[in-house]
Amino acid sequence: MKFGKEDKSLNNRYNSINDLLRARFGERVYKVTLESGLGCPNRDGTRGGSGCSFCSEEALVPTTLLGKSGAARPMREQLREGVEYIGKRHGAAKVIAYLQDGSNTHGPVPVVERILCESIDHPSVVGLAVSTRPDCIEIEHARLLSRLADRSMLWVELGLQSAHDVTLERIGRGHTVARFESACRLLNGHAVPVCAHVILGLPGEDRAMIMETARFLNRAKVWGVKIHNLHILRGTRLEREYNEGSVWIPSLEGYARLACDFLEELSPSIVIHRLNAHGPRRLTVAPEWSVNKLGVMNAVHAELARRDSRQGKRFKTGPG
Repeated sequence: MKFGKEDKSLNNRYNSINDLLRARFGERVYKVTLESGLGCPNRDGTRGGSGCSFCSEEALVPTTLLGKSGAARPMREQLREGVEYIGKRHGAAKVIAYLQDGSNTHGPVPVVERILCESIDHPSVVGLAVSTRPDCIEIEHARLLSRLADRSMLWVELGLQSAHDVTLERIGRGHTVARFESACRLLNGHAVPVCAHVILGLPGEDRAMIMETARFLNRAKVWGVKIHNLHILRGTRLEREYNEGSVWIPSLEGYARLACDFLEELSPSIVIHRLNAHGPRRLTVAPEWSVNKLGVMNAVHAELARRDSRQGKRFKTGPG
């Protein structure tokens, strides 16, 4: 069941994933976050051993797994508990299974297939979101994901963070922009929607570089984007850089302006999955405003309204 055309009746200042899901399923749909235990090649030595400079494994543990050995627990058990948790908290009858932590195609295809199939093995699950890295997508993975996309709503979340190799090297991503492009082409060629992750305000980047990342995403023909504000989590290499004074973070108002600039450059057809990022308060070093998810979203919405602007305002078709 692959994606059709977007619902043009959705009349927002940006193309929200929540509106898309509500239009498709007739109600609000929530995510159940699961752990596959497949790990990350940038942590386990395949690509690197210390991970990205901003990454905290502790911050990615799902709420339903806190205090438990998540990776060792059966997927169906995690899924059942997650669906029950979402049902009690939000009264939701439909959920998206979300494999968030690690790189969830980092393994032999039969193992990945078993995990993904178990992740949708519940009557409340209406879709699957698979987070992974560009260097963990080969043609066998694309074929598998395409088969699953015929059974259920599905998208793949690929970490990019920046369209500049100098930045990717600085933050220790362990892959190039070209690797992202090739993974995106492969998935697009198998009709698998791609949601790219980007971080606004990475060390060494100015506004021009950030806007170029938006234009790169247009050229890459991604289906969706998660926009994250740079935030500093305890125990990361980025925390050390921040304490040394080599990382600058804008005010909430400054971030809202930057996020709106970014949205204006993006194609209006791209689905916006997030406007901000936040970690647990106990792990957040800076900025303080990042822990208030609703407050950040409201600030971005207010800036769009102040400008009377919308996603795609500065989008240009064709080269460039």
